[in-house]
Amino acid sequence: MEQNQGCLECASRGKHMFCSMENSSLEKFDGLGTPVRFSSGAFIFREGDNCASVHILCSGRVKLSATSREGRTLILKIARAGEMLGLSAALAGQPFEVTAETVEPCQLKTIRRQALLDFLDRNPDASMRAARCIAQEYKAAFSEVRRLALPATASGRVANLLLDWSREQSTDHSPNGRCMMPLTHEEIASMTATTRETVTRVLGQLRRDQLISIRGASLTLLQPQALERLAV
Repeated sequence: MEQNQGCLECASRGKHMFCSMENSSLEKFDGLGTPVRFSSGAFIFREGDNCASVHILCSGRVKLSATSREGRTLILKIARAGEMLGLSAALAGQPFEVTAETVEPCQLKTIRRQALLDFLDRNPDASMRAARCIAQEYKAAFSEVRRLALPATASGRVANLLLDWSREQSTDHSPNGRCMMPLTHEEIASMTATTRETVTRVLGQLRRDQLISIRGASLTLLQPQALERLAV
């Protein structure tokens, strides 16, 4: 990893939770940690590690996963720019609950846990932003439970995941229903409690039914309403 620019010079300044603070608070926040760059496939932290720091994801995508005692890995979500990784562990004073691995080259800001806690104590606006981040983590965990538990079929779980990706990546500048597939078929299987072979079969059937279109890593939802019916 290598050092990167700070918050005040960042091109994405003002777009995410913590980088949209007032100038005076942002300047103090910028001095707390170290901007860094991670290559693809790097581990930022591992499940069970002591939480000595938190990490704000400035750009790129990070895979968050948990592993059972039997060695089975469940991918919980793909974190995107603007998310703070490890915040709940830092506030609780507990080890990291998940493993964070970069999906692609990423820029992050790493802040020592105690420095962050002191900053939150002195800045009510930052404390409220931290609370919102925790609420977003709760919402993501709830969505994961719904995706795994409610759809009765593998097709429904896969459809649910594709719909989630489309909603998360939707912007004013991108066509409706178009998104990137950040994971392999095996990793999608981990997120949908199924197998790689099943994921390949389901995606193939969705393409034949003209519900989706896939070109490389680009995915287009051609019939979102039909996918929503599958995901129920």
